[in-house]
Amino acid sequence: MARIRCNDRVVGAILASWRYDISGISPEMRKDYEHHLAECSYCSARQRFHRGLDVTLVVLTSLSVFFSVFALAVLKHIKPLEHVAFNSLGLDISDMYHMLVSAAIAGVVFSVTAFALVLMATPAPTYLGGIAAERAKLLEERLPEAIRSLRPR
Repeated sequence: MARIRCNDRVVGAILASWRYDISGISPEMRKDYEHHLAECSYCSARQRFHRGLDVTLVVLTSLSVFFSVFALAVLKHIKPLEHVAFNSLGLDISDMYHMLVSAAIAGVVFSVTAFALVLMATPAPTYLGGIAAERAKLLEERLPEAIRSLRPR
């Protein structure tokens, strides 16, 4: 099987070193790279892969934050572990509760830190914003003209 390769090795190497992110460069420079990404199936596939990876990291870290906060809420409002802690493990109820709350707070802090690092290190917010803008344009095109005329420009 023939392996697909980049049709311009120099531009492909530059894009690969940037993780195929051209959102931070000037519009004049971006034209050449956009043209290359439109022509080169290898580089456009790698760019889609990297953006998918970035979005996956954002989703996973935001789910981690959500579940850590959910664990704190469960510990705050539901205490079914008292029976297990007292009878099975022989622990004091308050010690068990404080240990679990401390672990949940550590999970929240770690998850929020990871979420912030992912958002700073990846172009995912810009990428997701671009997708949202494209979807909004598609939805606006499908609206009747009477409703579209009410929208301020």
